[in-house]
Amino acid sequence: QLVESGGGLVQAGGSLRLSCSLSGRTFRYYAMGWYREAPGKERELVAVIRRGGTTHIQDSVKDRFTISRDGATNTVVLQMDNLKPEDTAVYYCHAENVYAHDYWGQGTQVTVSS
Repeated sequence: QLVESGGGLVQAGGSLRLSCSLSGRTFRYYAMGWYREAPGKERELVAVIRRGGTTHIQDSVKDRFTISRDGATNTVVLQMDNLKPEDTAVYYCHAENVYAHDYWGQGTQVTVSS
């Protein structure tokens, strides 16, 4: 029900745009977020955009990443600029409603070369 796209290989300083579409559910009921999991590390929250549009972005990326949502296409987008090698990870889309029903995407690999 969550389909991600947009990962890939990029050089340091480059940009990537991750998209995630929610299907089969009412998009406006869900807070949408992106997590990432680097090798040997725990999965961590990168950014979240709540139902009302407020956002929270991890401090380490808040000057470089933005998150947005589009109710017309049921899509959440993570725009990642000025990427660094430490941003290399598998990025997962997450959706959660007020009843704590949640879903995960399959993950998309982001690799940043130095």
